[in-house]
Amino acid sequence: MSAIKKLMTRSFLERTVSGIILVAIALVTIILGEDILLVTTGAVSLIGFYELAKVFGMERKLPGMLGYLATAVYYALLRMDLSGYLLLFFILYLIVLLAVYVFTFPKFHGDEIMAVFFGMFYVVLMLSYIYQVRDMEDGKYVVWLIFLCSWGCDTCAYLVGVMFGKHKMAPVLSPKKSVEGGIGGVAGAALLGFIYAYIFQEHIALEHPLILFPAVCAVGGLISQIGDLAASGIKRNHEIKDYGTLIPGHGGILDRFDSVIITAPIIYYFITIFG
Repeated sequence: MSAIKKLMTRSFLERTVSGIILVAIALVTIILGEDILLVTTGAVSLIGFYELAKVFGMERKLPGMLGYLATAVYYALLRMDLSGYLLLFFILYLIVLLAVYVFTFPKFHGDEIMAVFFGMFYVVLMLSYIYQVRDMEDGKYVVWLIFLCSWGCDTCAYLVGVMFGKHKMAPVLSPKKSVEGGIGGVAGAALLGFIYAYIFQEHIALEHPLILFPAVCAVGGLISQIGDLAASGIKRNHEIKDYGTLIPGHGGILDRFDSVIITAPIIYYFITIFG
């Protein structure tokens, strides 16, 4: 009974309601796909970049503004199917940031410039794989694996951790996370992947989805926890509780999408290589 009481807290209920709303938004935008998903993913990336820039005090300064502009340009390149120019784009973005650093010296610290450049990779590039996975073969089915192995793992890890957690996974970085919860999260993600593949296997062109999807979700679930802990590490380094207050019970975009950020590209390349 005590474990059940722990689950039925205001925080858990708030997280659940917010999670349902997020899933509803994901359903609409991902099912429709194409430009609607591109714009939605771009907006999420922009907000996430803003939250990260704010951690370093760059959200209203020139380097941060250049990051917002670069985010729009990046998604425009994806829309125009000019992904072959993305490496050049990032090189030019770095050169522009370094020019700002040099010609305004010592207005900005090197760490601030590096943080703004890092944000384009960590937030914008990584999140864009939600759109890129949806755009690949069988993408309308594969894309859901991103959320099954990130949000599904997170939920399963939370439930198992609350009920059975004893051994700390990262006692200094995140004292509430347990090894038992982590294992439960990976197992739960794999189970969700199997159930999902079983339901939709007749519509999936990829070979052996009953094996492939659970494997994808297990790997994704494991890696998603690294993304979660890494985002927590950045917050602890800068002594903040949440990246924002946009999503009740979760915080900001980076608080909710911290695992999706690192999972989305893994799903893309896992399916590309093994699918």
